[in-house]
This record gives sequence, C-alpha cells and structure tokens, in this order.
Amino acid sequence: MAFSHRLFEHRLLIAGYFTLCTVFLVGDPLLDLQGGESLLHILVETSMATLIMAGVLVIVWDMRQERKRRRRLEADLLDAHSDVARWRQEAQALLAGLGSAIDRQFQRWGLTPAERDVGILLLKGLSHKEVADIRKTSERTVRQQARELYRKADVGGRAELSAWFLEDLLLPDSAAQHKEAAPEPVAAEPDADEEDA
Repeated sequence: MAFSHRLFEHRLLIAGYFTLCTVFLVGDPLLDLQGGESLLHILVETSMATLIMAGVLVIVWDMRQERKRRRRLEADLLDAHSDVARWRQEAQALLAGLGSAIDRQFQRWGLTPAERDVGILLLKGLSHKEVADIRKTSERTVRQQARELYRKADVGGRAELSAWFLEDLLLPDSAAQHKEAAPEPVAAEPDADEEDA
C-alpha cells in the first residue's frame, strides 16, 4: 500500500512538472506572436506544448486507472481476509469438537496423561524424536508410550490410530461414493518411524 501511494505521488509530481512546462510553452508562443517571431518557430513551440499537454492527460488518465485498480485490489483483499476469517471460525469449532472426541476416546481406552499427550502429537504427524524433544523425555520412553497406546487402542500403529479417528472425514459429496467403492481394509505397513516401536 505504501509503494502504491508513493507511486501515485511520483506520478502526480510528474504531471505537475509537465503542466508547468505546458504553461511556459503555451505562454512563449503568445509572447513570440507579439514579438514578431517566425510562424515556423511558433508552430514548433505550439506542437511541443500540445505533445506535453497530451502527455499530462495520459499520466492523469493512468493515475485514475491505477487508483481504480488499487481500490478493486483492496476490496478483493478484504473479501479474501473475510473468507479466511470465516473459514477459520467454522473450522475452529469443528476442530475443537474433533479434539474433544479424540480426548474422550483416549479416556475410554484408559490412556495415561503421558500416553494421551504422545497420542495427540503422533496424530499431528510428529516423529518419535520430535515428540521426545517437545515432552523433554527420551525417544525410548516415547516409543514405549506409543506401543502402550497402540496396545490399549487395539491398533497396529500410527497409521491405524490416525485412520481410527479420521477414516470418516471425507467431503460430504464424496462420502457416499467412498463407502460404495471402498475396498476391504488392508493391514497397514508400519511407518519407518514405528518399526522400532
């Protein structure tokens, strides 16, 4: 926005400069007429004044067009910000509901607070090492807690844990099609991060 404003001021300064030049160039032929200058000299100066005035008009027209474009862009930007804010608000409520549902299920499985923390971080896609760094514990401890979580949840690993919560999260239009065309579940191969778990 600051750049656009500076550009507008710059163009305004140029237009002012050319307008001043036009005033002098129009005034000069008038004085030349009174002083007895040749017709050719007066025609050249008048032509120059006309060209400069045309340049001023082009700059002024361009400034107006630029101002219109800027206003449209600002309106589009406001619309985009509104769309993002609306999406965040809608998604926040859904994510809060999902978070509560996950926490209730973790409680049903009888997970300890540490196992629940590990479970949430694994669902977010963090590696065992990253979870250990965040929880300020060893990677070995995180792997043990993850194994215990998988045992209590009766899942084969991180992929099955994620699928347990996210399997039904499809776009509304594609959910029915997905259920009709869904193949039988196949046991997931453990992630590279889970092989040592």
